[in-house]
Amino acid sequence: MEETFVNLLTLFVSVLFVGMAAFQVLLSFGLPLGEFAMGGYYKVLPKKLRLVSLSNAIILLGMCLVYLKNANLISGFEFLPIPILVWVISIFLGLNTIANLASRSKKERYVMTPIAGVAFVMCLLLALN
Repeated sequence: MEETFVNLLTLFVSVLFVGMAAFQVLLSFGLPLGEFAMGGYYKVLPKKLRLVSLSNAIILLGMCLVYLKNANLISGFEFLPIPILVWVISIFLGLNTIANLASRSKKERYVMTPIAGVAFVMCLLLALN
């Protein structure tokens, strides 16, 4: 793939991950968005799941850093096995898309499945690059 396209795709993936992290932070603060996440069992997540959401936000930001490093848009993190992490994240997003599709929550199926699916396709393209 052309370097400009890779950089643009990486920036789009990064913005998507930061947006998803912000959503997880909102969940961790107790906003009534729980029907869009974690199976949609709760409108407001219980405290234990709020901690999970906060952890998810941190992981999503880490995923963002992996892709920015993979495209050489940031420096540092040479100790990380970036090519392996790119594949692990891509596979995880594929599985996450399937899990969202199987959710009992219509809101999670109709909103989160397409977001996860788009993230999966973009990350897969970057992994194949």
